[in-house]
Formats: sequence, structure tokens, C-alpha cells
Amino acid sequence: MEKKQMKISIRPARICIYVFLILMTFICLFPILYIVLDSFKTNSEIMVGGVGLLPKVWHFENYSKAWKLANFSRYTYNSLYMSLFIVLGSIATATVEGYIFSRGTTKFSKIVYGMVLASLFISIGAMSLYPQLGLAKMLKLNGTLWGVIVIHVFGMNATQAFLATSFINQIPKELDEAARIDGCSFARIFSSIIFPITKPLIATIGLISFRDAWSDYLLPYVFTISKPARMPLVVGVVNLKTTGIAASSWDIALAGISISIIPMLVVYLFLNRFFIDGLTEGAVKG
Repeated sequence: MEKKQMKISIRPARICIYVFLILMTFICLFPILYIVLDSFKTNSEIMVGGVGLLPKVWHFENYSKAWKLANFSRYTYNSLYMSLFIVLGSIATATVEGYIFSRGTTKFSKIVYGMVLASLFISIGAMSLYPQLGLAKMLKLNGTLWGVIVIHVFGMNATQAFLATSFINQIPKELDEAARIDGCSFARIFSSIIFPITKPLIATIGLISFRDAWSDYLLPYVFTISKPARMPLVVGVVNLKTTGIAASSWDIALAGISISIIPMLVVYLFLNRFFIDGLTEGAVKG
């Protein structure tokens, strides 16, 4: 009897939880759903079609037009080139930062870590573009994707530093002490012991940095505005809206954006297990 009463009292709560989860899922997926469904509409239907989600007639030719009008092979190569170096660089800098902040015992490292965490609450947004472009000009990297790569890799990413530090904090310090007794230096302990056992962290940092690099629009646009051949895919497909007959061909642009989302989904499908493990061990336990 008590069990039946308990089931009756739990059901409304479960229903509320499921309704809440379904609502949150719909809100999260709505922008992607909107882009994909609108990519099958005509431009006029998108502009004056109101709030209707489903297209009246499915125009699959938008995808072939987008593929022909955009230099997809070149733009995709540029995006992969830029993303590869940003991912490798971000993994290297984030893991080294995490190791130093976790194992560093000096006051200086603790002060720097505090400043990095404080930057989580400070956002200057687009105001940082001008000094970043000025720095790239000093290094003669303006007009190239290497300017974007250097800023992404060496611009302090507080979220990645926090995840890496929290993850490495979970690794027993006895491993460091045993290696130190065997004569390993601070750097050797990191390269031979710490780094090889941070696979979930590496996958998490890799996926986050790949997402940021692949979907970044503003920074690559500013750096490649005078060199269209060096534009990454996202910048190229957004420019598709000016390639059609109309002043703004959103149908072709949205079809191109839908194609550009596919590589991101493929990478996430391969790395999502490590991504969840890294977030859990790095953030929740940290």
C-alpha cells in the first residue's frame, strides 16, 4: 500500500521533469531546426513567410546551388587547416597551464590562476578586436589565418584553464613524488606521466576548441576580409547571401550553413564519450 502511494506521489514530479526536459531540448535545438528547415525554402518564403517552420515546397536545389556558388573545397580546407592548429595549440597550452596551476606552489602561479578565473567574469567582446588586429600587424600575421590561430591558442581561455586545472587536481600527487624520487624534473613529470593520463581532458579541450574555431565568424572575417581565398567555411557560407539574384539570398546562405554544421556533428559523435568524461572529472569533481 505504501509502495502504491509512493508511486502516485512520484509520477507528477516525473511528468514535470520530462516536460521540462522536452521543453529545454526544444529550445536548445530550435535554432538548428530553424536553419535546416529554412534552408529548403525560397528566399521570398523566408523573408515574408511568417513563423511557419515547415516549407510549403521543399527546395533541395538550394544545397546544390550553395555547393556550386561557394568554393566549398577551398573554404573547407581553410577551416580544417585553421581548426587543426587551434586544437593542437589549445590542447598544449591548456594542459601545461593546468599542470602549472595545479602543481605550482609559488605565489605567482596562484596569483596568475586567480587572475585567469577572474577573467571569466570580464568580457570586452568586440572591443578586443582592434588591439588583437594591432598585435597581428606587429607580428606581420594580419591577412592570414595564422593571426586567428595565434590569438585563439595564446589568448588566455579561462574555461579551458579551469577544466584542465580541476582535472589535474584529481591526479594523486604521490605519482609526482615517486617520479621526483626517480630523478624526473618538473617538465619530465608532465610529459611522461601527467599528459598521457589526461585523455578525457584532451578530448574535451579538443572538442571545445574545435567548436570555437570552426564556428568563429567575426575574428576570421576581420583577418581575411581583404583575402577572400583565405576565408574559412563559416565566413564563406555567410557571404553566400550576397551571391544570388536577390539582395540577400538567405535560402542559399542557410543551405551552406547547414552543410557547414555536418563536420561539427561528426566530430562530436566520435568524441562525445570522452567529452562527457572530461567535463565530469574536470568540472564536477573539481
